[in-house]
Amino acid sequence: MSLGAAEEDSAQEIHLPADIDWEMLDKSKFFFLGAALFSGVSATLYPVVVLKTRQQIAQSQVSSIKTAISIVRHEGFRALYRGFGTSLMGTIPARALYMTALEVTKSNVGTATVRLGYPEPTAAAIANAAAGLSAAMAAQLVWTPIDVVSQRLMVQGGDVGCPGPGSEKSKALNASSSCKYQGGIDAFRKILNTDGPRGLYRGFGISILTYAPSNAVWWASYSVSQRLIWSGIGCYFCKKDGAIGENGVSTFRPDSKTVMAVQGVSAAMAGGVSALITMPLDTIKTRLQVLDGEENGRRGPTIGQTVRNLVREGGWMACYRGLGPRWASMSMSATTMITTYEFLKRLSAKNQEALTS
Repeated sequence: MSLGAAEEDSAQEIHLPADIDWEMLDKSKFFFLGAALFSGVSATLYPVVVLKTRQQIAQSQVSSIKTAISIVRHEGFRALYRGFGTSLMGTIPARALYMTALEVTKSNVGTATVRLGYPEPTAAAIANAAAGLSAAMAAQLVWTPIDVVSQRLMVQGGDVGCPGPGSEKSKALNASSSCKYQGGIDAFRKILNTDGPRGLYRGFGISILTYAPSNAVWWASYSVSQRLIWSGIGCYFCKKDGAIGENGVSTFRPDSKTVMAVQGVSAAMAGGVSALITMPLDTIKTRLQVLDGEENGRRGPTIGQTVRNLVREGGWMACYRGLGPRWASMSMSATTMITTYEFLKRLSAKNQEALTS
């Protein structure tokens, strides 16, 4: 793939490694290696997700560091991985759905937009946005029930402890899921018995509203960010190390480390922006999935009740509780995910020799 850096004005070209589309992948290797690699990524980032979830259901603003210290001190280090087994069981099929929808949509939409006459940068941004949207919607079919169960396990114990019935702390927590479940299977069974299948899909609508636009924004931003970085930093490399070709055009072929670095920085930028934009929706979604509603008896709280409770507790800024961990989580996750994902695609390519040519 060739990327012209400020094409008309600078007569410089950056030759990037060829893109790998859906048809070039060995599917069995892609899914097997993907499950292993992304399980490792999930294990690394899981404690940050636990901190984010605890902060989102807290009645007052507490820093991430204090939350982490409190969890480790009162519950032990293992509490940072509470619900991880359940999350991992859902991550594997959800990631498989996500990657399939992503690559199929990106390939088809990319081809269609180019045929319609769109410039390649615009076509790439549209294809990435559409791919992110469809991938998020497909993955949520599996991820929402797993999210509900794992988040309820995450918030058990801690500073909230096991408040007795009628206690101040119990009322303040709206009867949250503290100390109810013995594990993922027990939580799944109790939620199903109490609320039926709808209980496992609590927050599904707002999950789609949160993750579908977030993924569309992320993938489009990632595509644009890469081009901006290559157009800026790439020009510097062209001037410093570029070779002049036969037609007088300065060319630069970045090595794999440079490509990976640009991908990582682009992913972190896109992840940070997505986290900031969708944070209020994510806070509302988490509360819907974790807390039980006193106002509705056994039914969960509505979106309106959840928003009113948040505003009453800390104003509109309460919707941004956990922004620090979520920003860090999404930026780190995006960086590790995209570098792992691109590495996975290269490992899974049917024709390895074609990639080096």
